[in-house]
Amino acid sequence: MSIPESQLEEKLVTKLQELKYEYRPDITNRAKLEANFREKFEALNHVKLTDGEFARLLDKIVTQDVYVAAQSLRNREAFERDDGTPLNFTLVNIKDWCKNTFEVVNQIQINTDNSHHRYDVMLLINGIPVVQIELKTLGISPRKAMEQIVGYKNDPGNGYTKTLLCFVQLFIVSNQSDTWYFANNNKRHFSFDADERYLPIYQFAAEDNTKITHLDDFADRFLAKCTLAYMISKYMVLLASEQKLLMMRPYQIYAVKAIVDCIDQNSGNGYIWHTTGSGKTLTSFKASTLLKTNENIHKCLFVVDRKDLDRQTREEFNKFQENCVEENTNTAALVDRLLSDDYANKVIVTTIQKLGLALDENSKHNQQHIAQGRSPFKQQLEQLRSKRMVFIFDECHRSQFGENHQAIREFFPNSQLFGFTGTPIFEQNATARQIEGDVATLRTTSDLFQHELHAYTITHAIEDQHVLRFNVDYYRPEEDAALKPEKPLAKQAVAQAILDKHDAVTGSRRFNALLATASINDAIEYHKVFKKLQAERQADDPEFVPLKVAAVFSPPAEGNKDVQQIQEDLPQEKKDNQQDPEAKKTALKAIIDDYNEQYGTNYDLSNFDLYYQDVQQRIKYQQFPNLDLPKKGAEKIDITIVVDMLLTGFDAMYLNTLYVDKNLKHHGLIQAWS
Repeated sequence: MSIPESQLEEKLVTKLQELKYEYRPDITNRAKLEANFREKFEALNHVKLTDGEFARLLDKIVTQDVYVAAQSLRNREAFERDDGTPLNFTLVNIKDWCKNTFEVVNQIQINTDNSHHRYDVMLLINGIPVVQIELKTLGISPRKAMEQIVGYKNDPGNGYTKTLLCFVQLFIVSNQSDTWYFANNNKRHFSFDADERYLPIYQFAAEDNTKITHLDDFADRFLAKCTLAYMISKYMVLLASEQKLLMMRPYQIYAVKAIVDCIDQNSGNGYIWHTTGSGKTLTSFKASTLLKTNENIHKCLFVVDRKDLDRQTREEFNKFQENCVEENTNTAALVDRLLSDDYANKVIVTTIQKLGLALDENSKHNQQHIAQGRSPFKQQLEQLRSKRMVFIFDECHRSQFGENHQAIREFFPNSQLFGFTGTPIFEQNATARQIEGDVATLRTTSDLFQHELHAYTITHAIEDQHVLRFNVDYYRPEEDAALKPEKPLAKQAVAQAILDKHDAVTGSRRFNALLATASINDAIEYHKVFKKLQAERQADDPEFVPLKVAAVFSPPAEGNKDVQQIQEDLPQEKKDNQQDPEAKKTALKAIIDDYNEQYGTNYDLSNFDLYYQDVQQRIKYQQFPNLDLPKKGAEKIDITIVVDMLLTGFDAMYLNTLYVDKNLKHHGLIQAWS
């Protein structure tokens, strides 16, 4: 039997009263809402405002910009009183959000010059409306409530732009059995069109990822006063680069909470198993920023295992919060930041290689320091040995099995280590071995990081539509139906098949692709084959538009530290480059020359790292419509031929296809596909 909206609303208000919210049936319009806010504001800030001052205060804080309002809600602001004296104020108790007042109002009508809307349920923190709840009867999709909210926000001069409703942080919609929530945002980030692919809509879940969809259960788990306070103050992210509010997903929240609790209780190490593509960078950023305020922690280091990931992570962190981390251009810069007492250097992003070099007494830099009569890095860091340090390792299934990881643990005995991985190492897929006495066993993620703190696997992510399902097609040449899977295929036939189907699988080149090959020699050959086949097709069909094909693999290191560092996680390329390195260099030079001709660049082997960065950037250009780019899409890459590079840790939203002509297995397979 369907429950009327009014009855559903009444039940929700009763539930909130049980959760110790104060019900305010007297607040029915804008004037009463503002009067209640004034009372709470004056009590919080120990001030008595004149009517004129309060009117000016409203003019100052009410804004059409949701992002600016969200900042004001979380910060200390300044206001000049009528007598010229300054008043530093906060809108809520930002030191302890749980100590604010929590109220619930319903059927409040907000009238502006051009807009007259009535809202089902509003939750107020210290008189500020921060949550709007819209209800529908059972059988009506909550999406109708979403569309209603969008309609309200699109009305000219609506209450969200001209009243205290500008501070709404979250919208909740429910038909009692199905409950969703999403962040408020400015119009450019607030779209629920049918064609929208990545809707910022969430369902709450328990720690084991079981969905909590019934409104009563949701209220118990999400709307309890302190829980809601933490959701808004701790687990929403203000994305500086896009001026956008971001709500963390439940599994991200549980992961952050598990790390923080583990540190507060000093209960050892742990790892987070969150599948590739589920937003581990946001999770680790939020964990790092919360730890930044922990006075018991001396430093928090976010450690990656490749130079390109160091750059990518810094860029992502600085998107979330401008200038929150700086580049460590070399090991000396890292050591300086480790020794610095500047609060800005409490959170550091670095590579494990730089950290390892700092702790390696035999490294070239340390030996140079000793020869010059200067203290080596390790000796300089000695003062930190007893400090409480936190290390968060990204992609902890990879190089953390090496000697650098052990050196860190030995030098910082009071440290706690946490790892993020989308593909943990179990005994079944382990390759590294540890030896204790006469017994050699396979080394797993739990051997290094002890406890699994939270898991959100690829199964959960596909079910939640947070990552795309895999659609796997197998290529078999028509002329050889009995071809054995392990028999190598002629590269020309494979390339022909890719050219035939690429437009279909990428939405007429709306997306782009990688071609993963088994060796550097295969990558070289494929690059030549594509060049030859496309020239032939163009000669036969003048209307054929060639695919823009690039290739990237590491050159022979030959003592180059940057390349050596890159190759630590590129086992096939490292092995291949030991055979006939001059031929590899010649072929890569020719590939880069073709790239320069295609894109008007000027790279060579001496600045390979810049070439590698440019390839990554051009792959990411795919997210922009051609008309929005200066060269109308000529900047983009359609297919990038790789061996090991870009198969793990590389994020590009519009890269949707992986052509595979190599043997992938275990965590390597999942990482590449994801």
